[in-house]
Amino acid sequence: MVRSRVPETNQGIQGQLTVEIYDQMQRRLRDKGWIETQDVIKDGITDGLALEIGPGPGYLGLEWLKNTRGTALRGLDISADMIAIARRNAEIYQLSDRVEYVQSTSAKIPFENGFFDAVFTASSLHEWDEPKQTLLEIWRVTKEGGKLYISDFRRDMLVLFRWCLWLLAKPRAVRPGLLTSINAAYTPDELRALLLEAGLSSLEVMESRTGLKASGSKRMG
Repeated sequence: MVRSRVPETNQGIQGQLTVEIYDQMQRRLRDKGWIETQDVIKDGITDGLALEIGPGPGYLGLEWLKNTRGTALRGLDISADMIAIARRNAEIYQLSDRVEYVQSTSAKIPFENGFFDAVFTASSLHEWDEPKQTLLEIWRVTKEGGKLYISDFRRDMLVLFRWCLWLLAKPRAVRPGLLTSINAAYTPDELRALLLEAGLSSLEVMESRTGLKASGSKRMG
């Protein structure tokens, strides 16, 4: 039986020490090729102006910029501390001229209708305080025909895989947070229901052993 969902936080990751530890974890995932950059690109997000929801220290979006040409990015995060690290990392990547980070809740995205060619996010869905409203906002700011990509953990993963992820998580200080993130994640059926409720049922939900993904294009009517 799948455990009931336990919401994690609606404030994002805050505090300089905490975000520095999270940055170490994300940098390690990048170095091992475990972030979703190539999957985002494979799903057709390869050009134009993109929005990343919950970029954290910024590695997914920065790697996307690094591996595409003529692209630009806006990163939306609720945590000022995370934005500070993302801006620092953008300077290290020498990509500050192609990316801008904005502090805001995802339930009220401060951009005009149809502003973005694509929207992507990884490992932030479980933190959304108002998931339906966030999905509506993502849909609103995406151009007609624009690409959408949402990925996260799945709460109903087998215990074996849960503990494999726990063992692989480094530095060890992130392990408790990993488990709370998994407990706050959605099951594939819950995500499908959420997309249906928000009117985004055209997005396809795909499953892996430890995660799930919703992706597709914005089509009106």
